Amino acid sequence: MRWVVELVPMAAQELADLPPGLRGRMLRLIALVEDYGIAALSAPHGRQIDGKLWEMRVIAAEGIARGFYVTRQGRRLIVLHVFVKKSQATPPRRIELARQRMKDID
Repeated sequence: MRWVVELVPMAAQELADLPPGLRGRMLRLIALVEDYGIAALSAPHGRQIDGKLWEMRVIAAEGIARGFYVTRQGRRLIVLHVFVKKSQATPPRRIELARQRMKDID
C-alpha cells in the first residue's frame, strides 16, 4: 500500500517558492516516500526533531532545504513547513511555526 503525502496549504506555497533545484529534489523525495514509505527518509534525508515532529532534508546547487512533517494513521505524511536553510542550526522560530501548524491539523 502506498503512502499519501499531503501538504498544508502554506507548506504547498512554500514548496512552490523554493528555487527550482531544491523544489525538484524535494518533490523527488516526496515521490520516494509515496512509493517506498518513510524508510525513504532515513539518514541523511531525514531525522526526528522531537516528539512527533520530523524533518526531511535536500541539498542542491541553490543551497539546503528542509521540510517539517508528521505522520498519521493510514500511511499519511503531512508536510507542515518548507524553507531554505541558511544557517548551521535550524532556527527555533521555524520549528515553532511547524509545531503551531501541527496543532492546527490535530
